Formats: sequence, C-alpha cells, structure tokens
Amino acid sequence: MKSILLSTALVAFGAGAALADGHSVVRMGTEGAYPPYNFINDNGEVDGFERELGDELCARAELTCEWVTNEWDSIIPNLVSGNYDTIIAGMSITDERKEQIDFTQNYTQPDPSAFLAMDGTMIDMGSAVIAAQTGTIQASYVAENGATLLEFATPDETIAAVRNGEADAVLADSAFLAPFAEESAELAIVGESVLIGGGVGMGIRKSDGELRDKFDAAIQSMKDDGSLNEMITKWEVGELF
Repeated sequence: MKSILLSTALVAFGAGAALADGHSVVRMGTEGAYPPYNFINDNGEVDGFERELGDELCARAELTCEWVTNEWDSIIPNLVSGNYDTIIAGMSITDERKEQIDFTQNYTQPDPSAFLAMDGTMIDMGSAVIAAQTGTIQASYVAENGATLLEFATPDETIAAVRNGEADAVLADSAFLAPFAEESAELAIVGESVLIGGGVGMGIRKSDGELRDKFDAAIQSMKDDGSLNEMITKWEVGELF
C-alpha cells in the first residue's frame, strides 16, 4: 500500500500547545492492511481496533492527532526519520525492536499466532514452507524453528501464497487469520497455536519520552476503567487485562 496522509482525525479538548519535545500535531503511523487491528475502510479512512483506540488515547492525552499510513517493511525507519510520531500498527514489543525505538506499555496481551492452511493440511515444522509478513515476530519464529520461510511485504500476499500452493501455511495473529477460515470452505486454522512476543504497544522514538509518557498514562487509564477491555472484546483482538 502506498503511503498516504489522511485528514486530521481528531482535535482533542485542550490540544494545540506544543509538547516540550516539539510536538504540536501528533502523527499516528499505521499500516492500514491488518484487520481487525487496522485497515482502510470503504471511505478511504483508517479504521479498526487501533483507529478507535488511538483516537481515544489522543483524547485522554489532550493531543491533536492525524493518521498516516506506511508500508510495514519500512514502518520503523520512517518513525525514526520523523515521518510520523508513533507506530500503532499491531506491533509486538520485542527486545530487538526496543534497540531501535521505545514502546509504551502493551495495549493488548500476547495474542496467539495461528497457522492458516488449506483444510486438512498437516504442519511439520521440519519440512513445511510457511509464509509470513516480512519483519514480524511470526517470520522470526518460522526462521528459528526449522521450516522454510517465505516472506511477503503484505499480509494479503501471505494468504495468496497458500491459495496458489506456494506455501503450506501462513503464520500470523489468530485475530487476523480467523475471518479467512470462517469465510472460506478451503482454508482452515490447523495445528496448534503458538504464543510469541510480549503483547502489542505503541512505538515511539527514543527521543520522545514525554510523548511516550502521555500515551502510557492514557493506556493505563483505559485499563483502570475497563474501557480497553471493552474495545478488545468488540474487535476480538486478544485476551482481556
């Protein structure tokens, strides 16, 4: 997906004053291609769990926010280079990523990853060809566990690889894969799910500590009042806090 700048999504009460570290408008970077976490709706706007969550976090943090989309394989470099100010894109918190950027606390619990394959397929990690999106925790898991890894730039390409016989299965978040299994008679969730990563958080540049703290506090307030669990239940994106 090409990177596009969407119209201002939210002007929160009290917004307009720049943060000490230079933010006046906070640009929320997402992929827009990984439902139900984030996707582009029929009106050409960012939608999904993270859109609803991000808007609420901005309101609680009293920030003016815009939404920006960026392809997954360059989403961290473009945060670091200043093309937007946060990543809110189903990104799991990992030690490797923390070497490059900071994270807020997690806003979802670790979500089991699942294998999607043609119905009846048996997965043997010693011989299987597994598709995964480039730069994901699932791609790392496949590479570390003996299977042949096929990496693709977008999640939709991983599904296509299974449909056309290029890969035996896709490994991805179960919340993303479940609708494909439900909507197709040919595809099914197979084998056992695996738990990878430490939950999903917002990525922030290491230099933007004040911004990280504002979003961290907003996430905690949603955990405390139960509204985050309500969103998680609505969008079916993982276990409750």
